[in-house]
Formats: sequence, C-alpha cells, structure tokens
Amino acid sequence: MAATKTKRKPRPKTLPPRSKVKEADTWNLETLFPTDAAWEKAFTKWKKTIPQFDKFRAKLGDSAKQLAACLAFDAKFDEQAEQIGTYAFLKTAEDQTNSEYQRMVGRFQHAASEAGQAASYIRPEILAISKSKFQKLLKAKELQPYQLVLERIARYRPHTLSDAEERLLAMQSEMADTSNKAFRQLTDADLKFGMIEDATGQEIELSHSSFSAMLHSPKRSVRKKAFHQYYEVFESHENVLAATLSGSIQRDVYYAKARGHDSARAAALFPDNVPVSVYDNLTKAVRERLPVQHRYYDLRKRKMKLKEVHHYDTYVPILSDLDQNRTWKQAVDVVMRSLEPLGSDYCNVLGEGLTTARWCDRYPNRGKQSGAFSCGTFNAAPFILMNYQESVLDHVFTLTHEAGHSMHSYYSSNNQPYLYYDYVIFVAEVASTFNEQLLSRQLMSEAKSDKERAYLVNRDIDAIRGTIIRQTMFAEFEKIAHELAESGEPLTVECFKEEYLKLLEAYFGPDFAIDEQLKLECFRIPHFYRAFYVYKYATGLSAAIALSERVINGGEKELNDYLSFLKGGCSKDPLDLLKDAGVDMTKPKPVRTALDRFESLVDELDELL
Repeated sequence: MAATKTKRKPRPKTLPPRSKVKEADTWNLETLFPTDAAWEKAFTKWKKTIPQFDKFRAKLGDSAKQLAACLAFDAKFDEQAEQIGTYAFLKTAEDQTNSEYQRMVGRFQHAASEAGQAASYIRPEILAISKSKFQKLLKAKELQPYQLVLERIARYRPHTLSDAEERLLAMQSEMADTSNKAFRQLTDADLKFGMIEDATGQEIELSHSSFSAMLHSPKRSVRKKAFHQYYEVFESHENVLAATLSGSIQRDVYYAKARGHDSARAAALFPDNVPVSVYDNLTKAVRERLPVQHRYYDLRKRKMKLKEVHHYDTYVPILSDLDQNRTWKQAVDVVMRSLEPLGSDYCNVLGEGLTTARWCDRYPNRGKQSGAFSCGTFNAAPFILMNYQESVLDHVFTLTHEAGHSMHSYYSSNNQPYLYYDYVIFVAEVASTFNEQLLSRQLMSEAKSDKERAYLVNRDIDAIRGTIIRQTMFAEFEKIAHELAESGEPLTVECFKEEYLKLLEAYFGPDFAIDEQLKLECFRIPHFYRAFYVYKYATGLSAAIALSERVINGGEKELNDYLSFLKGGCSKDPLDLLKDAGVDMTKPKPVRTALDRFESLVDELDELL
C-alpha cells in the first residue's frame, strides 16, 4: 500500500534583512553622497561653519549689504543642511534598527539644534528694524533676491519673541521632537504583531504593511483576525501611546501660546497664510454630505451579503474575486500611460526616475520605515520610499501619488532658487492626488467589462472616502483634542477614546458595527503626532479633481498653467498658486464638487452591481 503524503504548509514568509535586498530594488542615494564617509566629511565641514553666524549678530540693521550677506550665508548653510539631513534620514528609513544610522541622525539633529540657537537672533533682529527703515531696505538692489523672504518674515512680527526668548525656544528643538520620535521607535521597531495566515494558508509576519494587505483580503476571517491581532498589540500599549500623543498635543499648545497665537490650529495654519475658515469650510461641507457615505456603507453591506459591516470590511473591493495583482514593472507601466496628458518631458524624467535612475526604494524589509513618502532635495534627485505589495491595488495609486510629489520637487528645484523651491504641504497634496485622478481615469478606460469598471468605480469611491471624508474626520479629531488641551482638560486614555468614538459614530453612521478596538485608531495614526496636516489631503484632492478635469478637457494653456504651478515652489502663497492654476480654495465649491462626484460614483456602483 502506497504511503500517504502529508500536505506541508507553505514555509513562513518573513521580511528579509536590509543586507539581502537586491540593489536594483533600492534607491540610489549617490546623488546625495556617494558613501557614508563622504557624508561624514561634509557633516564635519558644515558643522564647523555654525560659529560663523555670530559675525552677523547685532549688524543686520546697519545696511542692506550686511543684511544680504547674512541671508546669503543662512540660505547656503540651510541648503547644505538639507542635503546632509536628508541622507541621514533616508539611511535610517531603510532600517530603523541600524544604530549607526540612528547615531548619524542624532548627531545631525544635535548640530541642527546648535545651528538653530546660533541663528535664532536673525528673525528678531530683522523685526527690530523700524518699519520705515525696513521698507527702505526692501528697495535696495542687494536685497532683491530676498524680498519675498523678508516680507514673509515681517508677517511674523506679532508672533516673534525677543532674542533671548527665541534662543530658549531654539534650544528645545530636540526635546520637542521626543513624542514623535518615541512613537516612531515604538510602532516601527519595538511593536511585534506575530505571524498570521493569509487567504492561501501562507504564514506571514504581520506588520504595518502586511496589515494593509490583510485588510484587502477577500477572505473575511483573515481580515477579522488581522484586525483584532493588530489592535491587540496597540491595546497592550495604550497608556504609553496616550501619554505620547498627549505630549505631542501639549507641545503644540505650548508653542502656540508662547508665540501669541489664538490656538494651536491657528498657529499651524499661519505659515501657509491659510485662514481657519478654509479648515472650517472643509469640515462643514463634509459633515453635510455624511448621509451619502452612510448610504455607501449600506451598499457595501448589501452587495457583500454581510449581516453587519465592520471597519475591516471597508478596504477590500466589493468585487474581491477580480485579480488585480501587478508586478512593479506593470505598476510603473500603467502609471506612465496614465500621465501622458502631462507631456513628454514630465513622462521621460519620471520614467527614468522609477527605473534606471533608482529614485525609489521598492519593497518592505526588516526594520524599514512603514508606509510611503517622497523626499525631495534641491541638489539631488527626489526619493520615494515604498513598501510595495503586488496584490494591493492601492499601492499602485501610492506609487503615482508619491511620484506626483517627486515631480513637483523636480520641477520646483529646476525652476526656482533654493529659497523658493520647497513647496508647502498644502499644495503638495494637489500634485500627488492629481496623479491619482489620472491613474483612476486610465484604469477605467482600460476596463474590459462592467465588472472591472465596477471594481474601479468602487476603488475611486474609496479613494475619495479615504482622502476627503476620512482625513476630514482625522482633522476634526486633531481640532477637538487640541481644544481640550487648551481648555485644561486632561488628555487621558479614556478621554481620547471617548472623543474618537463620537467621531466614528458620526462618520460611519448608525448602521455601522464599530468594534471596541477601533477607538484605538486614534493612537496609531502617525500624522496625529504632527498635527494639522491631514486636512491638506482633503483640500488637496478637492483641488486635484478640479484641476485634472481642467487639464484633460483643456488645451495647451491649461496644461501650462498646471506645469507652472509645479514649477512655482513656494514663490507665492499656496492659495495664490492654486488660484493661478485655476482653482479657488477659499470657497467651499471645490470640496462640494468633489463630494458631488463621490455621490455620482456611489449611484453608478449601485447600478453596476
């Protein structure tokens, strides 16, 4: 009698160490520094120039020539600091357990703090110049390259302290970053989520990136198991996380009060010259249309034949049996096809960046920073960190999103001087989500059946839901949490969870099953530790929807308006840059237009299914 063969389980799939990752799949940081030794040499030389700030002290009001010399030195110093700091940061992002690169970042941050203290007199001295003399200096030939810089500094006159007070605030920079650093180290390096079986029975390591893949699994038991296993780890650290988040919020409130702002939110919006009414218009417009989102969750429940719809049911496509696997090459190919409306120059540069020029670090490895980002510099290529998973369609959208940031960096650094190249986040999220809009249209145009189109419509709905509605919920949480701190309310574990639950109930609706652990989400969102950022995702996509339709339906002028926007850097305030490109974000219309599109897509999906 023949022996019965025992079916073996697939070998557990763990993340590779950084040393085992193929070079072709990693970014090439040589445009920053060819070696760590080259970085060390540049860092040492740069650090030695810090004392040179002192030669300008108490002289900035003497003459235009003296002020211009100081601003030129400060700009060059900052340009070198950007290159040095970026290299150290990117090396740490590769593997956050690498102590040598952690030390590199720490040394840079310490030196940057010293530099901040050494240069802390510059703004107070400029603001100490009488208004009449200041206006006279602005007309001097030597200061023409710095006119916008000086005008922006003048805006800070009501919020700038004395030389001694500014120096004290500058000395706090490393300490002030402790909460964010502690959160990153805890969640990216220390927290272990164990092993889990995917839908095929393959045992894999549960991590931030694989958690995303698990939530997209067509097998509900896998999604549910991943959700609870993941959040159990956060639950066991909820007190530490609450203290860390509270520390971050108290830092924001402290600095806002110290500088005389009405609130932490007003202080955060001040640098972009964005009125709080833009923030409030967003939350009001989204709140008004929440019934459409509730209707969408009901549609999900019906079409997925669920008795209850849970949070872990909201990421998987409703048509989950549609194969959407894409290799890295396939992802790059479809992204490049979608971006053809932006012209050959845009596409040729990006195509090379995503392939032979190795702008992108592609796949997860052990210790690698989670998520994705683009990091642009003035003197080097822009770099993209990905944790690409072939089975997750969202990761293709993440790629084009980060590519949008990178091309924004490329165009601005090639068309603006250093002082005006570094665009602010408010406009950055337009460039990235604009690309997502083009990719969505491309994939829909290539759909071979109603079923495939329904899949992509579903994805577009979830993109708007995730980028506008969900991020607005996050923005509301940040506003509420900071207002509680400003009113003297202790920010305890229960306080955070109670306020977050109220938002979950409002945004997800009365017929949505909210798991007890979902309240812990307020502790795991990285942006909450760098508050008042997420609203820009929502305003950015609203602007992107309007601008993408303008470019696709327009001609050469509309394209040139958009490319001029990418080239603009921070040469104008963000609202003005967008107005020149064709959209006015001081009005609620762009947000309402985006939500109109959301509703029409929900209607279409209901008909297609």
